[in-house]
Amino acid sequence: SQNPIQQFLIENFYRSLRGLACSIKPNKILDVGCGEGTTIVKLKQAKIGKTLEGIDNSEDALRIGKGLYQGISIKSGDIYNLPYRDKSFDLLICTEVLEHLKNPRKALAELRRVSNKYVLLSVPNEPFFIMANLLRGKYLRNRGNHPEHINHWTNPGFKVFLRRNGFRIAASRSPFPWTLILARK
Repeated sequence: SQNPIQQFLIENFYRSLRGLACSIKPNKILDVGCGEGTTIVKLKQAKIGKTLEGIDNSEDALRIGKGLYQGISIKSGDIYNLPYRDKSFDLLICTEVLEHLKNPRKALAELRRVSNKYVLLSVPNEPFFIMANLLRGKYLRNRGNHPEHINHWTNPGFKVFLRRNGFRIAASRSPFPWTLILARK
């Protein structure tokens, strides 16, 4: 984005994400729903993790990422059926994905299976995300709701959702307008 406010908010999000990831000193990291691989690149630049991989179901995003970033490991895959053994990664990252899924519980179960210990998750913090969209004049026909968002959580509601699905909250951040949770199995 060329919008300086949006750039500030995104950088604040990544600063919070890097801080949480760094706090557990992971060696092997998998970014599920990695898109173009931006998060992997930012972690690599911050020297967080020794092995970083990404997986996404969008061939377009992967193609763009491979063109933008040389030397990152990203591939096609399905969040409901990750092609890894149980407990393969110290940290799984899944940012801005669960709000798009028809079955986020099933996705969480798969993230839990592949994680050795930690999962770092983010979702839009509602209703703040919708209000921010309205202020930017985005998605006015949908009253600020992104048309692909089918799940909506408040910060406390997302924590309850994670606990009900077998996770403990290790740390939480709220970089406006997102909820960012470091969860432990």
